[in-house]
Amino acid sequence: MKTSIYILTIALVLFTSSCMTAESHFDASGSFEAIETIISSETSGIIKEFNLKEGQQIDKGYYIGYIDSTQLYLKKRQLEEQIESILSKRPNVSLQLATLETQLATAKYEQERIKQLVKDNAAASKQQDDINGQVLALEDQIEALRSTLTITSQGITNDANTLSVQIDQLNDQLEKCRLSSPMKGTVLTTYARENEMTGPGKPLYKIADLSEMELRVFISGDQLAEVKLNQKVKVLTDSGDGGYKEDEGVITWISDKGEFTPKTIQTKNERANMVYAVKVNVKNDGTYKIGMYGEIIF
Repeated sequence: MKTSIYILTIALVLFTSSCMTAESHFDASGSFEAIETIISSETSGIIKEFNLKEGQQIDKGYYIGYIDSTQLYLKKRQLEEQIESILSKRPNVSLQLATLETQLATAKYEQERIKQLVKDNAAASKQQDDINGQVLALEDQIEALRSTLTITSQGITNDANTLSVQIDQLNDQLEKCRLSSPMKGTVLTTYARENEMTGPGKPLYKIADLSEMELRVFISGDQLAEVKLNQKVKVLTDSGDGGYKEDEGVITWISDKGEFTPKTIQTKNERANMVYAVKVNVKNDGTYKIGMYGEIIF
């Protein structure tokens, strides 16, 4: 009888010790998270092509599809034709000044000839005064016409530049009609399909880079002194065979204020009412999933 009691006592102690070990082999526990990004449409129209499936891994710049851009393209063509028409009305300054410049060259030649005749007393000074006046008048006409033509040409160029800016805007809208991924990651959810109408700000899909995961755990106040930023910790997850898969993580964030213990989280000190959130960055080889539970050891 005494032997049986002794054996039962030993078994109870071992069982209690085993339970305590199982419950206290980690310092904190929590669940895995990823930075999720919702990609939305930047323009309105009918989705003509949308090649994306949930769970699909894509690279940055991956071609997804496009939104109907027919009207934008036609508007661009119209503006290009308008620019060509406007620029065709721009005056040819050199051509329109050619006649006056020829007259001026002739007058200057005559001016030099008369000047020599006056010097030789072969012509009256009035002839020189007349030719000087003619030269000055032609120079004033050329300058006035050049100024007028320049102003007209600049005005036409400005009108064309205004339309060019509108074309740049259309090019930007046309580029936004082409759907490509702005980041590398795994498609978590799709919100759109081909032939559906979309608009600016309307979600198309949700994506997250799962190559690195964040394990969000909670620690009690008396554990704060044991952790610091960039500290390496052990990350434990169920291996599926009753054991644990061990990996290395780095603490990237520690909350600066406490919160009440979440119902689904157990900390090392279960009596603590206030806990602090800690994020641990872990390289993911495909094992870790969003929402999966994990534990850490400092």
